[in-house]
Amino acid sequence: MLNRYARAAVTRILTPVAKLLNRWGVSPDVVTILGTIGVCVGALVFFPRGQLLVGVLVITAFVFSDTIDGVMARLLGRTSKWGAFLDSTLDRIGDAAIFSGLAIWFFQGGDDRVMSWLALACLVLGSVVSYARARAEGLGMTASVGIAERADRLVAALVTTGLVGLGLPEVVLKVVLAVLAVASVITILQRVLFVRQQVLAEEAADSTPATS
Repeated sequence: MLNRYARAAVTRILTPVAKLLNRWGVSPDVVTILGTIGVCVGALVFFPRGQLLVGVLVITAFVFSDTIDGVMARLLGRTSKWGAFLDSTLDRIGDAAIFSGLAIWFFQGGDDRVMSWLALACLVLGSVVSYARARAEGLGMTASVGIAERADRLVAALVTTGLVGLGLPEVVLKVVLAVLAVASVITILQRVLFVRQQVLAEEAADSTPATS
């Protein structure tokens, strides 16, 4: 519920920006692509150098493009399957860059193998969380359940990473990544069971003889 209210508030704030970009003739797809490039630069250029706060600030500056492009498309009346596909695909690239950047830093200069493996676990498990939903929807079902939505995982990881960049002990980030990894596993199980319930319900409905 809090997510929904926060998203609505951010949308209201960014709507004037979306209107301005539309007046300038900027395509929502261009905003999506540039936003992803910015996130990847922030994560893969600054995180591996140990510049965690700078990386988070750069990522934050571009991550709102994920909302702006959608607002732009709705204002133009040009929402489409292509736009949704592009947005979702590039989201996965941005997510991968963030956790990969953290893993690279802690494998190398950060010299913390546990943190590196936790970052990789969050990367892999987060991808499976997203895949489970996409695959379910591709089969005509839903799987938008679970305790670890994409936005929750990213906000928790980025806020904590930024605070570590400001001097917060790294152990806090380690705990957060561990919690996110566990929460992702739980979310995957929740989605698998939710889809299984839908399949069983469909099979039961199909096996029920029609009454005249």
